[in-house]
Amino acid sequence: MSTDPYLSVKALTKYIKKKFDADPHLRDVYVKGELSNVKIHTSGHIYFTLKDNATRLPGVMFSASAKSVKFKPESGITVLIRGDVSVYEASGQYQLYAQSMQVDGIGDYYLAFEQLKEKLAKEGLFDALHKKELPRFPKRIAVVTAQTGAAVRDIIITLHRRYPLAEVVLYPTLVQGAGAVQSIVQSIQAANTSNYDVLIVGRGGGSIEDLWAFNEEAVARVIVASKIPIISAIGHETDTTIADFVSDLRAPTPTAAAELAVPSQAELLEKISSYRSRMYRTVSITISQQQKMLERLTSSFPLAYPERLYRPFIERIERATDSLQRESLQYVSRSKEQYRTFDHRLKSRMPLQQIRQSETDVTELGRRLDYQVNQLLKDRQQQLSSSIRTLDALSPLKIMDRGYSIPYIEGAVVKSVTQVKTGDSLTIAMQDGMIQATVNEINPASKGDVNDG
Repeated sequence: MSTDPYLSVKALTKYIKKKFDADPHLRDVYVKGELSNVKIHTSGHIYFTLKDNATRLPGVMFSASAKSVKFKPESGITVLIRGDVSVYEASGQYQLYAQSMQVDGIGDYYLAFEQLKEKLAKEGLFDALHKKELPRFPKRIAVVTAQTGAAVRDIIITLHRRYPLAEVVLYPTLVQGAGAVQSIVQSIQAANTSNYDVLIVGRGGGSIEDLWAFNEEAVARVIVASKIPIISAIGHETDTTIADFVSDLRAPTPTAAAELAVPSQAELLEKISSYRSRMYRTVSITISQQQKMLERLTSSFPLAYPERLYRPFIERIERATDSLQRESLQYVSRSKEQYRTFDHRLKSRMPLQQIRQSETDVTELGRRLDYQVNQLLKDRQQQLSSSIRTLDALSPLKIMDRGYSIPYIEGAVVKSVTQVKTGDSLTIAMQDGMIQATVNEINPASKGDVNDG
């Protein structure tokens, strides 16, 4: 039997630990203090020191219990902790083993909300540059919400009533309780694998605990990553979640989200009717203006006296024709006379052989002269034909072929409505005959119309 009265450090520490563990007052204690030296291990364990104005108490919260903490423990936060006190044998010091932790003064949910909001804002996830524009006329709309309840009913009814052309696809989703965060993330990711124009994410009203899934970081980041524009419609108008900040558009209610997603069919039909009326009115005014312009043109000077347009050209053609014929005859006569004179001179002065050669040359010269005269006549005839075709194209008679006519009264051309009165007899010349007509009504053109012409 050992007579050594000294205990080992380990034995003494074990004895003290047993005393702590056996004390019922240390098994379930409630402690209030300020967190300091907070360290969150990769395993999920939280190490901290709880202090007040006079004392410091080391503490630890293992990952199994830390999962229930809604906020992120940080130094400087005053907390309420429930747990037990025991001795950590390796260091020989007693410490607080926390089972639950909540914020003193303000709620855990509120603090967690503000912490995540501040974090995402610093990353720029609330900035306008991340917001996607909603299409004006969506063809396919996805809805992520619970399969039953007022929210899904209000959304679908409103979409079908306002814009029945759009296809609506529901992704049934857990929106509160255990598994809600994962369900929301999976539904948004699934919708992004298909070709949708708009995605509505929402649920009905509830407490902050009921809406909390939409305040989780995982939901916020999957909304930001969505390639489809997202409208958030979570709770009532006074409810605000992190999902509202990161969505492309926030709606106060699920019904409002449906109204923002699609245009109103009734309003579109009303606009189309308005556009159609404006179009008819514009076309009617244009036709009326063109008719007045046509009337002014038909009563203009060139069309009232068409013969004056081509009369000078006819005279020029006749003079040119006479001059051409006269000059051609004179040219031929002069050429023959020169030929006879030249022939006489050759015969009287040249030997027989030279005369014969000269006769041959003269014959060839005469042939070439005849050819040039004929070619000159042909060229002049072609010029004459071209001038006639041009005059024919410009002739007012061609205009009369298109439906215009010339009115006469007692043999005189009518230039103005002031020359006639009701009851007068008119002779109307058309391209294929004459018409006798009586004036029943006179409508003078307004001063503005005349000036416009």
